Amino acid sequence: MFNATLFGTSFITLLVIMDPPGTVPIFLALTAGRSKKDRRQLALQAAAVSMCVISCFAAFGQQILKYLGITVSALEGSGGLLLLLVALELLTGKADEPAENADVNVALVPLGTPLLAGPGAIVAVILFVQQIHGAKDFLAVAAAIVAVHVIIWLTMRYSVYIIRVIKDSGVTLVTRIAGLLLAAIAVQMVADAVHSYLLAWHIG
Repeated sequence: MFNATLFGTSFITLLVIMDPPGTVPIFLALTAGRSKKDRRQLALQAAAVSMCVISCFAAFGQQILKYLGITVSALEGSGGLLLLLVALELLTGKADEPAENADVNVALVPLGTPLLAGPGAIVAVILFVQQIHGAKDFLAVAAAIVAVHVIIWLTMRYSVYIIRVIKDSGVTLVTRIAGLLLAAIAVQMVADAVHSYLLAWHIG
């Protein structure tokens, strides 16, 4: 009553796309200055938000995009622009200012989405849902989504112990590195979106 092959494929694909270890420096940068308790809570919230978004798109993704007339390329491009804005804040140090982030829940944006539940993960889960032809396939995909998000949560939750080693100066360095990496991810997302549009126009 369980499709192990589909589970393995879904799990590995989502794990690679969502890249839990890669979220650690960005998580530490965005939660700089927060208490240990707050970091743990944000880690849980980010994982929960991501799973909710992924689950919603798994259930209604194709219908939502079709109804709104949104292409995957548009979703990818908008996600890239949003991440670029966050990356610029990290690189310029604005994200370190407490007044700027006092009322902002980074677990929702950009951690939960579009960093974790981004266009790549959304498209991947929509494609896996298309392979569901029974209860065992449904359980396989659902289990893969849950398992990946448990790993994401554990990765971010226990990343707080890194602070004990790198101290505040290390967090500042990680923040700048995270900003650079996030900017590169954002630019790549926008470039992929533009490439998809050009390819579609060429074929059309």
